[in-house]
Amino acid sequence: MLVIIRIFYTFVTVNITPILKMKAFFEAIQSLFVDFLFKPFDWLRSWELSSWVGANLINWAMMIICGYYIVYWCKQLVIHQKNNEENQDTTAHSFLK
Repeated sequence: MLVIIRIFYTFVTVNITPILKMKAFFEAIQSLFVDFLFKPFDWLRSWELSSWVGANLINWAMMIICGYYIVYWCKQLVIHQKNNEENQDTTAHSFLK
């Protein structure tokens, strides 16, 4: 929200040349990413120095979630293959004919 106000202030109230307006616009984008959106990554980087395991819990959680869904997907593929619902013909789509 502060970045939007900053951009509005830059373009509406300040009378500067168009080049400086564009510079201010890109500096506002930089401020948005560096000061707000990347803060969690800075927090994780500083947390890694004190606790490697704690900082990597997010990675382990994502690997467990992805692993679960890969196993689920493979089981569903086997179920569909046993029911002969899978069409492995090369002309399964009309654009391949």
